Amino acid sequence: MSDLTALYEEADKLKEQGQFEQAAEKLQQLLEQDETHVLAHMALAVTLGKLGKYDESVQHGQRACELEPDAAFNYTAMSVTYQRAYAGTQNAQYMQLAEDAMAKAAALQRGPA
Repeated sequence: MSDLTALYEEADKLKEQGQFEQAAEKLQQLLEQDETHVLAHMALAVTLGKLGKYDESVQHGQRACELEPDAAFNYTAMSVTYQRAYAGTQNAQYMQLAEDAMAKAAALQRGPA
């Protein structure tokens, strides 16, 4: 098992146990070694959202979408991240972004016209 896989699995276990600060630290360590690790960005988006760090959460979700721009799932997850950011901040801009992300996910799932 690679060091990155081990870090991700440790972070996942911590997240499941509700130890969000520690999980975020592990995920940050992973990203210091491989900034292109999409799953780490997605997990960090969720974890930071749980910690109420919505701007950082959104940044990591967006990075996952940048790294895999053709993955519909990433945009669906991004929509959820935006919705959680809206719930935590009441910033209406997040709801529009959530709708845009869902539209992008739907377009990717349909494929080329």
